[in-house]
Amino acid sequence: MIGTGYVGLVSGACFSDFGHEVVCVDKDARKIELLESGVMPIYEPGLAELVASNVRAGRLSFTTDLTAGVKDADAVFIAVGTPSRRGDGHADLSYVFAAAEEIGRALTKPSVIVTKSTVPVGTGDEVERILRDVAPDSGAKVVSNPEFLREGAAIADFKRPDRVVVGSEDEEATRVMREIYRPLSLNQSAPILFTGRRTAELIKYAANAFLAVKITFINEIADLCEQVGADVQEVARGIGSDNRIGPKFLHAGPGYGGSCFPKDTLALMKTAADNETPLRIVEATVQVNESRKRAMGRKVIKAMGGDARDKTVAVLGLTFKPNTDDMRDAPSLSIIAALQDAGANVRAYDPEGTEQAKTMLNGVEFCPNPYVAAEGADALVIVTEWDEFRALDLGRVAKILKQPVLIDLRNIYPRSEAERAGLRLTSVGKRSSAAAR
Repeated sequence: MIGTGYVGLVSGACFSDFGHEVVCVDKDARKIELLESGVMPIYEPGLAELVASNVRAGRLSFTTDLTAGVKDADAVFIAVGTPSRRGDGHADLSYVFAAAEEIGRALTKPSVIVTKSTVPVGTGDEVERILRDVAPDSGAKVVSNPEFLREGAAIADFKRPDRVVVGSEDEEATRVMREIYRPLSLNQSAPILFTGRRTAELIKYAANAFLAVKITFINEIADLCEQVGADVQEVARGIGSDNRIGPKFLHAGPGYGGSCFPKDTLALMKTAADNETPLRIVEATVQVNESRKRAMGRKVIKAMGGDARDKTVAVLGLTFKPNTDDMRDAPSLSIIAALQDAGANVRAYDPEGTEQAKTMLNGVEFCPNPYVAAEGADALVIVTEWDEFRALDLGRVAKILKQPVLIDLRNIYPRSEAERAGLRLTSVGKRSSAAAR
């Protein structure tokens, strides 16, 4: 497994738990040193225990030596980053191509080279060309096997997936991939969908773009609900009960973020434009989502009476979603920037994301718990729906806030509960509270 980031580490640990012998390779010597001592570079529930048990069993190991890791491998997975490229938004494939070249020079037997990283259509063709140039007699075959892991639920997603997608143009490579995923077939956990390589590459982007569209759709419906006096949660239940639509990803909020949706929608747009087939729906989704994040900052200011200058705002939740420490493209970044631009002072608390947030946010006071953040603040804003924010003592919150203003951007609390505690509640896609008595 080349790359021990989110995808590589989770995938490697889960494959080893299937009984396979897995070597995880990374150039970052410090990261490998930490992993060997049992320290995880990311927060993912259950990952540390899974890694530890398989290291003890001798099925999982870590190294910086790519040659040693690759030489006896039946399959080599490329799981390196593909961030958005500066300037044009295309996926930056330099890490993928560099890995392919190193792998080619290290091969000592015919292996299946599996692209696990999220890559645009045609990337497998280029990886194949690189291997042919570097190691023309290696017999290496290139396969696409995109990941569909949700941060915070990645281990369950890997072991009990909706589907596994394998894009292969070679019968022997298909056989090897079928054997690697055989434990899922034995458990009848998920269908394995075999497609052409280019089709598999596109499936990943199409899936993420569709989910991004669904999130953005319900967010726009939420805006309409606020104007016409409807309740977006009831609208979502009504349309989500239709099995052609389904209830998932119909939770109105401050917009999507994270490591996948922002960069993948952008990369798909660029691929479509390069092939003269622009995706207007995806383009609109990206535009609406970006503007929404900052609009949530204005929503907070409006709930405070329209003026945030020299006022203190407590922000609960910084990561783009709960059960992760990932701050990439998190809505909190844009919301806090909008508040600071309006002259507000910001305090913040997040159960796992504080260390990452400190590298991305300036002028923010980081607090050890929600109540310290709320003490004397002019408003409290829930940005990320961590479980511990679902059971706040609202009476205590109302007493310690300077002004009884709660802005719930995840619709955790019903209006009646907030008002009983003496709070003025602003939600997403719902009527706001009257002034607290």
